[in-house]
Amino acid sequence: MADRNATTSWTGDLGSGSGIVTLDSSNAGQFPVSFATRAEDPAGQTSPEELIAAAHSSCYSMQLSALLGGVGHAPERIDTSAEVTLGKSGDGFAITGIALTVRANVPGADADTFQQAAQQAKETCPVSAALSGTTITLDAQLA
Repeated sequence: MADRNATTSWTGDLGSGSGIVTLDSSNAGQFPVSFATRAEDPAGQTSPEELIAAAHSSCYSMQLSALLGGVGHAPERIDTSAEVTLGKSGDGFAITGIALTVRANVPGADADTFQQAAQQAKETCPVSAALSGTTITLDAQLA
């Protein structure tokens, strides 16, 4: 398997500083970040939490697709959103929860088969595993 990497260049203090995240492995672009955008209006900037949400929603969708395909139900479409919540924890901030919402069109799959695969994907997707110390909820439904 391949390693993936990104780089952040930060200037200034936490409150007024800002940075640029570069997706090095894929050369997919650069994204501005600042601390203010984590708790306020993002105004065209991203945050670590949004990047985690992107990673989680895409990883989960791929894992669910593999699991459903493995039992003979190739999905036609899977739409997954991940809402990552940043909150106060002790003396600082922490990711306090992630809510996955999944809507899928899976021809031939019954509700039980889909729910079993959806739950298994939540437990086995590599990003879910990496975030195992965080409460992750799942709302998965067939479209």
